[in-house]
Amino acid sequence: MAEELSKLTGLLYEMGLLKRYKRTGWLVAGVRDPESIADHSFRTAIIASVIAALEGADPERAAFMSLFHDTQETRITDIPYVGKRYLKAAPNEEVTADQVAGVPRSVAEMVSDAVGEYEEKTSLEAVCARDADKLECLIQAVEYREQGHQNVRPWIDSSLAALRTPSAKRLADEALGTGSLEWLSRALGGDRDA
Repeated sequence: MAEELSKLTGLLYEMGLLKRYKRTGWLVAGVRDPESIADHSFRTAIIASVIAALEGADPERAAFMSLFHDTQETRITDIPYVGKRYLKAAPNEEVTADQVAGVPRSVAEMVSDAVGEYEEKTSLEAVCARDADKLECLIQAVEYREQGHQNVRPWIDSSLAALRTPSAKRLADEALGTGSLEWLSRALGGDRDA
């Protein structure tokens, strides 16, 4: 049990790297200090729960998968799409298996099951989680564009093209037509119906 506890603690420290590792695609777009992988995963989980609720899926499961969808990047990093053309990374399920090797079985199964379901893309919750990943990227691109970064259109276009659920597509259309701070003026104005 001491060995399992030691490995589990190591896994928790390893997951902390996601707070420091930056999303590299945004560096390609010219964003000097892009969001971290953990920043992305947090909002992806929120979006996944929303999409799942709208689609009649289990919001908790979709959000849970989203928390683990990029955890492999502690070991393989966030390879930008242009790099993926030249590099062949290990499958996420294989990286996850290495990450959870030696931790308590219940934890290893929990994490591996979440990653496996996400990668299989068959459950409605996995589809919602994958849509959330793309929708979060689109929303982040809109925010970066509002900050003056003009090279984000490819991220918007590729994210839109990847969406599968009607709810994610409607949310994307709304996000593209809404300023990222419009919610603030409504909140400050006390407009509860808008």
